[in-house]
Amino acid sequence: MKRFLSTIPRVFVIPLFLIGGLVTGLGAYTIYASRAHSYLSDEPSACINCHIMVPHYQSWSHSSHREWAHCNDCHVPQDNIISKYAFKAADGLYHSTVFTLRNEPQVILARNASKGVIMENCVRCHTQLNTEFVKTGMISYSQASKGEGKACWDCHRDVPHTTVRNLSSSPNAVAPLPESPVPTWLKEMIKK
Repeated sequence: MKRFLSTIPRVFVIPLFLIGGLVTGLGAYTIYASRAHSYLSDEPSACINCHIMVPHYQSWSHSSHREWAHCNDCHVPQDNIISKYAFKAADGLYHSTVFTLRNEPQVILARNASKGVIMENCVRCHTQLNTEFVKTGMISYSQASKGEGKACWDCHRDVPHTTVRNLSSSPNAVAPLPESPVPTWLKEMIKK
């Protein structure tokens, strides 16, 4: 570090430290305010950090799946921890880009990568049902998309979410509000 600092002209050292501190501080605040740490958990409430997901949360919370499966159980790969968090990171980056640029669609639909994961998880949880009881067999989403069979949701359209067309189609959807990112000491200071 000393060698590096000796190669920089003295007039730039303090501004570089100030800029570095500013970038680090703003980055840390952004992570804190966006509740980025909550996405490392499997808590369904993390999904409603974005208000646009509230109707989906609401419909799931009244479904039969609520007792058995949370958001990540269906929407994230379950084969290993690396693919799980890699998928969450890629999907999260996509979502944050779309929402930051205010480019979210009125109707949220799963992308093909997500549809494949969702169908794999349907099959994973319902293997015994499909192989022993009703003997319908199991196919992959890629087979279903080629017309070689049906995707799970072709028949089970409202499982576990009822049909949520857009944010305004369920104006009375209620979900727990996330905690405020403003620290208590700052709220107290503002009140005075």
